[in-house]
Amino acid sequence: MTSTPALSVRNLTKTYDNGVVALRGLSLDVAAGDFFALLGPNGAGKSTLIGMIASLVNLGEGEIEVFGLSVRHQRNQAMSQIGLVPQEINFNQFEKPVEILVNQAGFYGVPRKIALQRAEKYLRALSLWDKRDATSRTLSGGMKRRLMIARAMMNEPRLLILDEPTAGVDIEIRRSMWQFVREINRTGTTVILTTHYLEEAEQLCRNIAIIDHGRIIEHSPMRSLLAKLDVESFVLDIDDGEHSLPAIDGVRLQRLDNGSLEAEVPKAIALSEVFAALHHHGIRVKSMRNKANRLEELFMRLVGNPAPPPATDAGRSP
Repeated sequence: MTSTPALSVRNLTKTYDNGVVALRGLSLDVAAGDFFALLGPNGAGKSTLIGMIASLVNLGEGEIEVFGLSVRHQRNQAMSQIGLVPQEINFNQFEKPVEILVNQAGFYGVPRKIALQRAEKYLRALSLWDKRDATSRTLSGGMKRRLMIARAMMNEPRLLILDEPTAGVDIEIRRSMWQFVREINRTGTTVILTTHYLEEAEQLCRNIAIIDHGRIIEHSPMRSLLAKLDVESFVLDIDDGEHSLPAIDGVRLQRLDNGSLEAEVPKAIALSEVFAALHHHGIRVKSMRNKANRLEELFMRLVGNPAPPPATDAGRSP
């Protein structure tokens, strides 16, 4: 018997009043306990989907269930399962962090005594306890981001949605945030992550869906997706840009300038073969780097398709 998914989306369509079609019959399942990446270019429909899941955007056609609870018909019960960390800093910055957290818990009917205990638990876990009585507007950007995560945990959600949580956050704070999120995922909380830092998604997430033009264009385990990358792109720094480039079967070489070139190399061809062919033509490779991380290369290939035709009136929802 299969367990109930943390999130089940079925045939979701959304057209805004201005005629913009945000989602086009989108369906998606996220398993309970998963660490799931939800990626897509700007305008792909990610924000609309997250807004609908969290009941911040009116549902169009289709259905959303959170642990088997209908967002349309069992809204309060479904929302009690969700913690959302939005892109924007949207708490009252004149309140103290501990007040922000206790007030959030109150929205879910958590008794004040328990709310104070949870506030201490999550402020300590996110290295904010010493700032509990500071005015929130005095916190750094990274502290505010961590406070947003702590606030989202006050109802102890079974599903945590992180919408660009590390935007503008330095590397050290980003690592501490991911340490916390990994731990709550390890203890059973399902995590859905949207991010433009694709290396984060590659390192953290076990499964992935990519949205483009309101549709899911890829939904697979991260490892399976990365295995599809049969060609990798490298930038080679060279010491001689005057010689002609050799022809190497299966490899595409392109000069970027006199000091560097780009090489697209299939997995079946060893880089040593490329270096040897270049050296034979009087070109020595001084250094090499990936043009992009693996997920970024796949992402750009997948979302490089033209937009679908406009939806007809039959596809519109209020």
